[in-house]
Amino acid sequence: MKYKRIEDSQVTMVELMLPSHANFSGKIHGGHVLNLMDQIAFACASKHSGQYCVTASVNRVDFLNPIEVGQLLSLKASVNYTGRTSMVIGLRVEAENVKTGQIVHCNSSYFTMVAKDDNGKSVPVPGLILDTEDSIRRFARSVKRQEQAKTRSESFKPTEFKAKDYIQLLHGHNAHLEFSAS
Repeated sequence: MKYKRIEDSQVTMVELMLPSHANFSGKIHGGHVLNLMDQIAFACASKHSGQYCVTASVNRVDFLNPIEVGQLLSLKASVNYTGRTSMVIGLRVEAENVKTGQIVHCNSSYFTMVAKDDNGKSVPVPGLILDTEDSIRRFARSVKRQEQAKTRSESFKPTEFKAKDYIQLLHGHNAHLEFSAS
C-alpha cells in the first residue's frame, strides 16, 4: 500500500497506575511513563509500516501535570509525518481520576520511529493521506521541526562554534563566566 489513512494506524492504550509505578514522592515515575510512550509509539509505527520499528529520537517531553497512583493513564498515538523510512508519531498522555472522571493532560511528545526489515535494514514506509486541516497542520509542523533541528545542529557544530558570538546571550542566566574570548 503506497498511502494509508492516519486513523488506520492510531492506537490507544489505557493502564491503571499502581504503587509499583510510583517514585519516592508518591507520584508516577517519569521513566515509567516514558517506557509506556515508547511502547505505544512502537505499536503505532509498526501498525502503519507493517514492519518492526525502532525509536530514532524523541522530541521534547514536558511533564505538565503529576500522575497519581490509582489513576487511569491513557496514551494516544497517531502518525503525524512520514518520510522515506521514518515516521513521526504524535503522542498525548492523559490521566483520569476514576472517582471524579476528571481528565488531565499530562504530556505530549513526538517520537521518530524507523521501520526495519528482518536484517535490521531501514525499509520504506507508506505515506500519509492528508484529508483534514489538522492532518496537514501536524505534517507541516513536523517538517518545520525537522528544519529547525537541522539549523540548530549546524549552528552549534564544534568546528564552527565561536564562543565570542554567544557570550552576550549568557547574561542574565544562572552562570558565572570565567572565559576570555580572544
